[in-house]
This record gives sequence, C-alpha cells and structure tokens, in this order.
Amino acid sequence: MQPTKTILITGCSTGIGYASALALKERGHHVIATARHVADVERLTDSGFTSIQLDLADSGSIRAAVNQTLASTHGKLDALFNNAAFGQPGAVEDLSRETLRFQFETNLFGTHELTNLVLPVMRKQGHGRIIYNSSILGLVAMKYRGAYNASKFALEGLADTLRLELHGSNIHISLIEPGPILSDFRKNAFILYQRNIDPAHSFHKETYRTLEARLQKTGAAAPFTLPAQAVAEKVIHALEAKRPKIRYYVTFPTYLFATLKRILPAAWLDSLLRKI
Repeated sequence: MQPTKTILITGCSTGIGYASALALKERGHHVIATARHVADVERLTDSGFTSIQLDLADSGSIRAAVNQTLASTHGKLDALFNNAAFGQPGAVEDLSRETLRFQFETNLFGTHELTNLVLPVMRKQGHGRIIYNSSILGLVAMKYRGAYNASKFALEGLADTLRLELHGSNIHISLIEPGPILSDFRKNAFILYQRNIDPAHSFHKETYRTLEARLQKTGAAAPFTLPAQAVAEKVIHALEAKRPKIRYYVTFPTYLFATLKRILPAAWLDSLLRKI
C-alpha cells in the first residue's frame, strides 16, 4: 500500500484537476484542492477535500494559498500538480499584447511563481514531486491556438530547465502532455474568444465561423478524445512511482505527433498540421 502523500493541485473545479484530486483522495492521499472561484472552493470542501482559493493571475492569492497549505500540513508538501490553465483562441495577428499577457499570467507566470514558493519547502525536507500539466500543444503548434501554444511551449522549457537544475535533489519533475480530453476547456475558450477577438474585422473572419462552431460543440470535438480520468492515471504514477517519468503522453494524437516531430522534416510536419 502506498504511503499517504500530501499534494497541492491547482484548477480543481472541473475536468482534469477535479478528476485527479478525486482519484488521489480515493487512494488515501491528502489532497489540497484549489480553485479560483469561492463557490467552487465551497463545493470542493463540501465534497470532503481540503480546499483553498487560488488565482494564479494574482500573486497575493498565490502566497496566501501556499501559506494556508503549509499551515494545514505542518510545513510539509510532498507534491505539486500544476494543472490550472486556459486557452485563448484566435489567430496570432488578432492577439493583442494584453490578451497574450493575460494568457501567460495564469499558464506560465502564476505557475512559475507557485512552483518557486514550494521549492524551498521540498529542498528542506529532502524530497518532492512537481508535476506539470502541459499539452500536445507544448510539442507541436496548431492554427488559431497561438496564445495557448506559446504558453505551453514556454512551460515545457521552464520545466525541462528546472529538471536539469534539480538533479541530485530528490525533487522530481514530470510533464503530462494530454491530447483531446473531455472538459469545459472549449466552453471557457469560447467566452475568451468573444471577449478578446474581433472576427468581423479580421482577415480570418471566414475561418472563425468554423472555429466558433467547434468551440460551441458539446461532447468530444476531435477523434480519440478521452475522459479526464486518463490524465489522473498518469498523475497517480508521477506521484507514486519510485522513478517517475519525465514525460507522460495521454491520447493517441500526442503519441502520434510526438513521434512525427522526431522523424519528419519540419516542412512535412507543417503540411500535416495545416490540415487539422
């Protein structure tokens, strides 16, 4: 039987974060489940989780959440699952500086700040696991997802560098790279699309009509879509395994494009990606 570990998870209101929190709780681990909205924190608390409000776009919220976490765990933390993220759709030329910055505040800057706050704790105790939820879009770029692509490519770069710098510390870094997963991701992306993109005055306005239909589609919008539990299974391994993997691929498209990126000339891979 696995010893109980304490893990802080970001973005637990729905989807991958909630599925992972639930799976780890059922395995006897102490899960600190965070969410951005107070109503979600209350719902998680009512479900039996230790739940804390955390907004990765707010440094004050990040510091407060870490302090609350350590107060509830007597100053120790075995693992951090950096899960919280969102996707801003839109052509690169339609992304304002402010919109791109907002994407990075949560997906990269807030995640980075949170990680740096828990690292001294893990160094002091002599062990730790830091798990990043990246994406297939941290491996290959796809059209009209430029902000999200960029944030995940940057996240992969930071995680890879941190892993090299932590060698010998007994703090392990793992990246999880899902492809299409059933969640509220598209619903939330459509709200941001409506807020930040002006399709009527865009060169891409015809393409945006197709994009809008896809973002509003319920259920799976792509082949090989898996439930959030598929990611939770990888999180379990990254937390519990004696030797956690550096990268965990989830869904067939991730395995496929990770392989194609290694073996195909860049121009050939571009040709495939343009068709998606």
